[in-house]
Amino acid sequence: MKHLVVLSGAGISAESGLATFRDSDGLWNNYRIEDVATPDAWRRNPALVLQFYNERRKNAAQAKPNAAHIVLAGLENRYRVSIITQNVDDLHERGGSAKVVHLHGKLREACSTKYPELIYDIGDGDINLGDTCEKGSQLRPNIVWFGEMVPMIPIAADICSTADIFVVIGTSLQVYPAAGLLEYAPPHIPRYLIDPRPALPYGSEKWTLIAEKATVGTQKLLSLLHE
Repeated sequence: MKHLVVLSGAGISAESGLATFRDSDGLWNNYRIEDVATPDAWRRNPALVLQFYNERRKNAAQAKPNAAHIVLAGLENRYRVSIITQNVDDLHERGGSAKVVHLHGKLREACSTKYPELIYDIGDGDINLGDTCEKGSQLRPNIVWFGEMVPMIPIAADICSTADIFVVIGTSLQVYPAAGLLEYAPPHIPRYLIDPRPALPYGSEKWTLIAEKATVGTQKLLSLLHE
């Protein structure tokens, strides 16, 4: 069974109603990165950071998987599918995908500030100041903030290195180190890029560009894979 690897970004979640950061009406127009998504922001104003992620967690819980999530899950009938996502929501899992690697963490998880290996599934609940792990350390969102290491990158790189088919959906390929994962995929395998405004990734490999939103583009992907 061929190994189909998907790298997904905010574009696939946007069609479920979740605001992206980089679009004209995105989240960063209401919040500065420096105020809510960095270790310094956490040190300066943890209450604001918690409020920001509590809001995002509620929004994500209310969102539903869209047709693109369902199509990717259905591919597991014909391929060994690995999803590597930059998204922190759980729409891939709720859409039925069995193997999902979250590069930037998970909204529905909290972790200990001092003992990051202590991780808790909190569902759609809030994290508040004074909420602590069993060792007494304040809980924070289990999210990789700007300026922090991305611990899942080595695992994701290993997955990419064994791909027989590589699919990129709804990501600008501007955020590193996630965008660098393209380098780990074998050079001559089929590669597909699904995005309304696709920009050809660097390198000389042949890409099939599908200039559509994720819900439409994944249907076209199905047709191409079945040819």
